[in-house]
Amino acid sequence: MLSEAEHSLVEGLHAERARRDAETLLLHVLKGDAPDTNLAWMIAHGYETLPAHAIADFRTWVERRRGGEPIQYITGEAEFYGLDFKVNRDVLIPRPETEHLVEKAIELARGFERQRIVDVGTGSGAIAVALASNLPDADIHATDISAAALNVARANAKRHGVEARVIFRVGDLLAPVAGRLFDLIVSNPPYVAEGDRDSLSVEVRDYEPAQALFAGGDGLEIYRRLIPAAFTALFHERYLALEIGFSQQPAVEALLAGAGFTGIEFTNDLQGIPRVAVARRP
Repeated sequence: MLSEAEHSLVEGLHAERARRDAETLLLHVLKGDAPDTNLAWMIAHGYETLPAHAIADFRTWVERRRGGEPIQYITGEAEFYGLDFKVNRDVLIPRPETEHLVEKAIELARGFERQRIVDVGTGSGAIAVALASNLPDADIHATDISAAALNVARANAKRHGVEARVIFRVGDLLAPVAGRLFDLIVSNPPYVAEGDRDSLSVEVRDYEPAQALFAGGDGLEIYRRLIPAAFTALFHERYLALEIGFSQQPAVEALLAGAGFTGIEFTNDLQGIPRVAVARRP
């Protein structure tokens, strides 16, 4: 299906990802004309010639990918917790590691008679929408300081039929829901230290929103503000669940204990790295 010219465009991609990325980009190009197209169909029809407009789109997308743009921004789609999400450069791309946070949040929420939840820093709405999709009786709020991000989140809630069950509010951390109490506060906040900027991949550093990545000199700035605010916004015997970064367990544990939380536990990701912190307000 690809001519030598199209194949040559792909050669600039990282070798181990080139074929997968090319197939993903081509599949999304073809879906523009035939939404039901899948990888099996594409392979089976590999001998066919692409229409001129598809070749042009594919070339443009491959050039963007060669420049380092994440494939999810190029296609406008990202998969998370078994759901498809709209994404653009106003929001972080949902990551597999964050699924551990969703799993823990669902586990905790199912133990409550009521499920009053707020997702702080919702971004694309991935966490809030995943929770709403798996907790049909939950009352969910979601906040973000970026109005543009909330536009994406609302679109994703509508896409998955939960727009009536997730209330989106613009503002800093828990300020938009001041005066409310919750059974569960969940957040994947910015936690990258400013000094680590140069160590990030081009895809992350140059394309994803800095406001959603960086949190001061040590990466703990948001935790320092969110943790004590969360303590006062929780019902007694209810929980805060946070995603944390590499090597941040000791510092986050100290912040949680210092704010008065008890029962502090950590869940590792598939690489054995502590990724989710859970703490209870006594």
